[in-house]
Amino acid sequence: MARRDLTRPFEPDATFWRSLQAMNLTRIIIAGLLLAYFSLNDSRVGWVSGQNVYLKICIAYLLLAFAFAVLSAYSPRRFGLQLSAQIVTDILAISGLYVAAGGAKSGLAILYLFPLAGAAILAPLVLALFFVSVVTLFLLVESGYRALTLDGDAAFMQAGLYGAAFFSVIFVVNRLAARLIRQEHLAARRGMDLQIQQAINRLVIADMGDGILVVDRDGVVLMGNPAAQQMLGVARLRRKPAWRLSDMPSFAPISEAFLAWSAVSEKSVSPSVSGRAQIPVSVLIKPGVQATLAAATTIWGERRELFFHVKLRFVAVDTADPKIARTIIFLHDVSEIENQAQQLKLASMGRLTASIAHEVRNPLAAISHASALLQEDIGDPIHARLLTIVADNVARVNRMIEDILNLSRKAQLHGEPFLLFPALIDIVKEFEDAHRLPSAMIALTGSDTSRVHFDPMHLREVVVNLLSNAIRYASRQQASIRLRVVCDDASRLELHVQDDGPGIAAAVRSHLFEPFHTTSSKGIGLGLYLARELCLNNGAMLDYEYRADDADQRCSEPTGRFVITFALPHLP
Repeated sequence: MARRDLTRPFEPDATFWRSLQAMNLTRIIIAGLLLAYFSLNDSRVGWVSGQNVYLKICIAYLLLAFAFAVLSAYSPRRFGLQLSAQIVTDILAISGLYVAAGGAKSGLAILYLFPLAGAAILAPLVLALFFVSVVTLFLLVESGYRALTLDGDAAFMQAGLYGAAFFSVIFVVNRLAARLIRQEHLAARRGMDLQIQQAINRLVIADMGDGILVVDRDGVVLMGNPAAQQMLGVARLRRKPAWRLSDMPSFAPISEAFLAWSAVSEKSVSPSVSGRAQIPVSVLIKPGVQATLAAATTIWGERRELFFHVKLRFVAVDTADPKIARTIIFLHDVSEIENQAQQLKLASMGRLTASIAHEVRNPLAAISHASALLQEDIGDPIHARLLTIVADNVARVNRMIEDILNLSRKAQLHGEPFLLFPALIDIVKEFEDAHRLPSAMIALTGSDTSRVHFDPMHLREVVVNLLSNAIRYASRQQASIRLRVVCDDASRLELHVQDDGPGIAAAVRSHLFEPFHTTSSKGIGLGLYLARELCLNNGAMLDYEYRADDADQRCSEPTGRFVITFALPHLP
């Protein structure tokens, strides 16, 4: 908005009133200094000696200065009238002192700069130039009067120079003040626009379904929106003292993904790559109460899910200084989507199993019965071997059908919780007898008083499946397969199934629980998929994790194992 050159209405905003108060303070200081100077020189011979008019003007000027200061402070109204009255008073007081002190030779003409500069800053240009014209005419008239009536020593040249200087200074000051006023108004408008935009951003971020975390380069959480608070189960994200993602074991997957992304971003050649959105990373998070931060505050909210899947996306904020780098972590909870997909999958599986039961099992039973009858009559070893192959493949197809049918069985969780440890003892003993394993090959340890809500038949199928997978890779030495019943940091019951064979490679781990995915020529790829689905049907979770065996994880190398996390509650 351009400011008019010659006239401008008074704008009594806060800035103008503050400037007027500063002008009042300056007026009090000037009047006080003049009065003090007169008092010090009253008894001396000089241009102020014996001039009582000078004393009266200084006292009156000082009193009026105090009155103007009080008026502008307690009655901020009619800015233009107050400013004009103050400038007129300044000009009259300085003119009186100027005449009483002897005119141009006193040097008091410089005091006119104070009111004229104030007019140039706070008043329109026309009014400021009017005051300059009045002062200049006064100086010229005063010089002419002295030339005609007094000593004849006229200072027309000096008065003219003062007038020209006043016009030049006031015009420059007015133009500079106009520019500063425009800049201030522009800054005020920009500030108001920024406040509105920030308010809009806060509302949008608060209502977003995706969670947002802002972290620094060390992974310290600086802020987060309500969606992230609810998603992670954290009651208050911005806490003191500051905390890192790595401080909370439940957030270890997020911390690891952030560190991996940071390492890739630092190695990137193009600096703009880190500022762009990255490919989402899926992690599994198990919220729970953390002992490491229990002394600071209770941070966990009402979320009590056993686990949930989150897709992470990292975006770096462009900052000039790498030391204050900020990263935005977008969290998208896909658990609900997976639950809906699970329901659709189970419904489709139910229809599929019904079709399989009628269309496949009956012909398969006929083939199996016919091959058994042929084996009784055929004595040729070659033909007998071919019939054995037929029988084995029939059994394999039948086992595949049984596994698929198991997916449609609903968990029966209406009964009372049962003791986990005795049930595992029976399952392990039955498994050892069926596979003729040494009694010390499978080691079972842990609490024997913990109870779980889990369908007993489903639990048997899951454990047998995991043990069958373990004996393929175990060394068959003593305690080469270990089952441990433990509690995690959130007091949730877990069952660890581990063998001493080689760990699962990362490429295989990403497809470990997919149906029909197998690395064994004798497998069909439904075992682990079936085990996880049965756990999900019972409110539990099966996953392959790397854990340290010691209580102090720094003293033990993490090793891979299958972990079943049972649903709450599991109290004895």
